[in-house]
Amino acid sequence: MRELKERLIEMFFSEEAVLFGHFVLTSGKESDYYINVKKLSTNPEALKLIARLMRETAEERGIDFDRVAGPELGAVPIATALALETGKPLVIVRKKPKGHGTGSQIEGEVKPGERILLVEDVTTTGGSVLRAAEVLEKAGAKIAAISVVVDREEGAEERIGEEYTFLPLVGVSELFERRDVRSAEQ
Repeated sequence: MRELKERLIEMFFSEEAVLFGHFVLTSGKESDYYINVKKLSTNPEALKLIARLMRETAEERGIDFDRVAGPELGAVPIATALALETGKPLVIVRKKPKGHGTGSQIEGEVKPGERILLVEDVTTTGGSVLRAAEVLEKAGAKIAAISVVVDREEGAEERIGEEYTFLPLVGVSELFERRDVRSAEQ
């Protein structure tokens, strides 16, 4: 699995998914770097790799789950790929309830007591994925774990870890460590 993780880290740079400048994050925080996981989740090779790593990480940690879920928008391709990788049904959590039809905030079926592996692209404080977890729990689901492609290491692990098993594939420090190695090699 280490080799797969190294390949994923390398793809962040080869696909230019780590950007530097001035950015405002979903959390409202300002940052001098941006992790654009969408650059990877729109690349079939990278998306397959992410799904495989998430599956293997969950298996290694003994996480048993019935369904895969992801909050819109960034996590939807990741959750879809993981559903295909595991053969588990997919659930999408909307940011807000639909303003028409059933008015549901969940697309896909959630049965009371089902265990959900909730996925996210990037976490900073964990607020977005925790809101999605709350929506799923109100529908009767149990969160088996929360898996994320990149943790920015700015409080999400501590906040999420208070209630759930947290499974980041890559910490931002690992990305910057690789960046420093790449810079030294050039």
